[in-house]
Amino acid sequence: MRIRTAVSTAVAAGAVVVLATAPAQATEYSSALKVKGVQYDAPGSDSNKCSTGNTKNEYLTIKNYSSTATVNLKGYVVKDATGNRFAFTAGHYLQPGDYIKLRGGHGTDSDAKNVVYRQNCNFIWNNDKDTIYLYKPSGGRADVHSYTRSGSDRDHNGYITYHG
Repeated sequence: MRIRTAVSTAVAAGAVVVLATAPAQATEYSSALKVKGVQYDAPGSDSNKCSTGNTKNEYLTIKNYSSTATVNLKGYVVKDATGNRFAFTAGHYLQPGDYIKLRGGHGTDSDAKNVVYRQNCNFIWNNDKDTIYLYKPSGGRADVHSYTRSGSDRDHNGYITYHG
């Protein structure tokens, strides 16, 4: 009621009321899980050879931003702009504030070390630009981010942070 009174008083006094619009922002999805960051350009020369390559150094960090809920990653899907995808088929439970790194290459998944391997030696993220999609088990979007090397990676280290 105070707001109505203040606006009415301002209008009655001949004051000009200007309403500012908020700047356009990316769509915020209602999900506890979000993309925290992406190492889209693995350090060194790109090599997708399983035995000597560096695809393990390319990773996506997914974080549980809930303050109370534990989230099971089983059924979540990560995709890029061209449709490359990874589905979490095993149960990985993220406690509130916990994160997991989805790495390329082959390795042993470990909740204790917060890592899941794609079991694929091909790179998923493009070094120049790409879009990261995170889908819930229901098929709805949990999070999405697009990047470009020149516009998003200010320090040019191949890593971009989202959601802090």
